[in-house]
Amino acid sequence: MSSATTSSEPSTDGSEEPAPRRGPGTLWLALAIVVGLTLGYAAGLLTPTVTAPGDDSVEAGFVRDMSTHHAQAVEMAMIMHTKAQDDQVASLAADIAITQQGQIGTMSAWLRDWNLNPTGEQPRMAWMPNSQGSLTNGLMPGMATPEQLTQLRSATGVEAERLFLDLMLTHHLGGIHMAEEVVDLSDNEDIDWLAGTMVASQQREIQAIQVIKTELPAN
Repeated sequence: MSSATTSSEPSTDGSEEPAPRRGPGTLWLALAIVVGLTLGYAAGLLTPTVTAPGDDSVEAGFVRDMSTHHAQAVEMAMIMHTKAQDDQVASLAADIAITQQGQIGTMSAWLRDWNLNPTGEQPRMAWMPNSQGSLTNGLMPGMATPEQLTQLRSATGVEAERLFLDLMLTHHLGGIHMAEEVVDLSDNEDIDWLAGTMVASQQREIQAIQVIKTELPAN
């Protein structure tokens, strides 16, 4: 290889022209890239086992609790989507179901990567300091009660749409509170990114809910 970088080769017309030079700097740079890529890939493979949050960590607690919180939002959105008469309500319900189910998938994948079970031994909201006041009858902030879910299933027409919007607004406010708390408590970049995404998307949906409520006909 080294001789190819320093010798000259005859041209097609028989004259001597210097061959293109490929100095050792280029070779070493290529090798460094290959070595760096290999080490980076190995570090990536090791990341889940070396730096994974523990079973009682803030990150694991948030992911588990938010997955449950999201699951109820998806349930309410699916109930509403099947019987919404207003196009805006139907569209909002679909967006919420798709977005939050996708985020549940992301959080479930993280738990698998961290070698943690979907459920832990810690009580709900234990990851958040002074969270006892956040629980109402065992429900996390903003969650609908079983009675409210029953009411949503049985309601029809505008009554159902208004009930859904009210329940989801409260649900989003609770979810935003949890997401903002984990951003303050965790240094995990992935958690902070996802929580920030939740806050931004749910704030937009709250604004949409408020607009839709003003445009729905009276019960």
